[in-house]
Amino acid sequence: MYQLEICANSVTSAIVAQQAGAHRIELCTNLSEGGTTPSYGQIKWCVDNLTIPVWPLIRPRGGDFLYADAEFETILNDITFCKKIGCDGIVTGILLANGSIDKERCAKLIAAAQPMPVAFHRAFDMTNDLASSLEDLITLGFVRVLTSGGKASAHSGAKEIASLITQAKDRIEIMPGAGINAENIAEIAAITQAKCFHTTAKAPAKSNMQFKNDHSKMSDYTLDEFSHEQTDLFKVKQLIEILKNL
Repeated sequence: MYQLEICANSVTSAIVAQQAGAHRIELCTNLSEGGTTPSYGQIKWCVDNLTIPVWPLIRPRGGDFLYADAEFETILNDITFCKKIGCDGIVTGILLANGSIDKERCAKLIAAAQPMPVAFHRAFDMTNDLASSLEDLITLGFVRVLTSGGKASAHSGAKEIASLITQAKDRIEIMPGAGINAENIAEIAAITQAKCFHTTAKAPAKSNMQFKNDHSKMSDYTLDEFSHEQTDLFKVKQLIEILKNL
């Protein structure tokens, strides 16, 4: 059976993902930087109100995956909170400056999370050797890794993902992600033989504000202050239907 994980960037996106039939959410915020840790309030609301598994992304900032001591402490604190309120799992990852998996710190993250399972995010795609890094993740005890095969998208990295799945031999789940949509998911599934896929399935959502002050900006002046990205019900349903027919 194929499964679809939705990268939900808000409580509303999480609700839409569940309504559309997604099997799990990775809850995050700040998609423009690849996702960062959502607020405690967002995490708790989803755990308390959703019936599908909730896996928050634990990433304290955008950019690289080399963290200062204070950032590492915040990661540990976020994991402790997620375990305390009953999250189904968490998604995180740390690298060394040389591009290898930070095995020492990752071991501490997994220990802090127990018995909650831990998945490794696309920091994996930024490692210096995918095959070697995969073995490190397996040894450490990560249950799943999100990857584009080290390429710009899961579609362009499909052959590399297939190789990783062959290497894994069911010791860890390899989940393709990055640029997956209704036009390419079937081909990615055929090439990789993966069983679970990750996508935002997002679309612009227009504001319901009646008054709009176009002279003031809250962020980048190129951005539309009166729209935001949100998981799209139709897109998720379409992906689920495609997977059902594979």
